[in-house]
Amino acid sequence: MTAYLGPKAPAKRAAQVLEILRITVAILILIHGVYRLAAGLVVPFGTWLDSIGFPFGYGWAMAVTLYELVGPALMLARRWTSLAALGHAAILTLGMILVHLPAGWFVVGGGRNGMEYSVLLIVSLLAIAWAYWPERRPTD
Repeated sequence: MTAYLGPKAPAKRAAQVLEILRITVAILILIHGVYRLAAGLVVPFGTWLDSIGFPFGYGWAMAVTLYELVGPALMLARRWTSLAALGHAAILTLGMILVHLPAGWFVVGGGRNGMEYSVLLIVSLLAIAWAYWPERRPTD
């Protein structure tokens, strides 16, 4: 016996919602990278990475910043969307572990600088990656 889960979302509406999510998440990440670059925060980010034991901290900081510029552009253009989203999910997961996890769950209210926003972005990126992953075509 199958449980009734209610009416399904119309496919067209679900596709539109996925597009809104893809565009919104890409813009949020793009703004992050543009701000870091424009505000001259790549060097301090690299210095911080060095201080916690990452070799070549500035190189990693610049690589993350460039990925935050190129990855969202690819996502907005619907090119390599899944790979761009997975890369961002990996970067955000590491950032969440290093920065936000020690601060707890809440970003504001019940705490400060927690990981709830990171979790939301990571889950959104994984959903986007899954939705845009190319289907395997059977061989003849």
